[in-house]
Amino acid sequence: MPSLNGAVVLVTGANGGIGTQFVHQALARGAAKVYATARTPRAWDDERIVPLTLDVTDGTSIDAAVVAAPDVTVLVNNAGANPPSASLLEVTEADIRANMEINFFAPVFLARAFAPILAAAPGAVLVDVHSVASWLGFGGVYSAAKAALWSATTSLRLELAPKGVHVTGVHMGYVETRMAAHADGPKMAPADLVTKVYDAVEAGQYEVIGDELTAQVKAALSGPVEALYPELQGAGAPLVVVEE
Repeated sequence: MPSLNGAVVLVTGANGGIGTQFVHQALARGAAKVYATARTPRAWDDERIVPLTLDVTDGTSIDAAVVAAPDVTVLVNNAGANPPSASLLEVTEADIRANMEINFFAPVFLARAFAPILAAAPGAVLVDVHSVASWLGFGGVYSAAKAALWSATTSLRLELAPKGVHVTGVHMGYVETRMAAHADGPKMAPADLVTKVYDAVEAGQYEVIGDELTAQVKAALSGPVEALYPELQGAGAPLVVVEE
């Protein structure tokens, strides 16, 4: 089974609430080093944490990160962003392209860039952070990007498994972060989500279902479309759920 003990972890979006937990909990589980990446890295009070500048939407920046972090054994694709509107009809073309860049192309290109490094490391792991929005179209382009990433993660899992790299996908509802500050309803604590993720990684699991809402939505995918979206029948208000 994969292990965080002695691992060298790279976390994208490390400055955020979930990213910070990925950094700290990796060290708590015995990681030897964590590259904490962000467009503007912050200082960390731990010599085991290496701040690293990374713009996940820029190929040159990704290439530089590969050179700066050639010893990575665990890649956590955590960085993401919300579009200014959930409407595919109202959001601008530029916003659609920008959201696909950060929520789909960025994690795919990072996985491709680090794949040779991961394949050379025994017990290597790729973690892709999705959302319940992968399975629920309430978020417009955000949902589309997360659905595309879910599909790409499956393809990466199949390609990387023969190379000895374990791939875990993460799905969850609202988490108590700045991204979800506008949302009402229950929210997971970032620490609880990351604990579930690392538990799943070390148990060799391929998928994390973070909360009951996400479990219900996944189960509903096998049913008729109108059961998941009752508003299509005029049977009630749209189901308002989550994003990371």
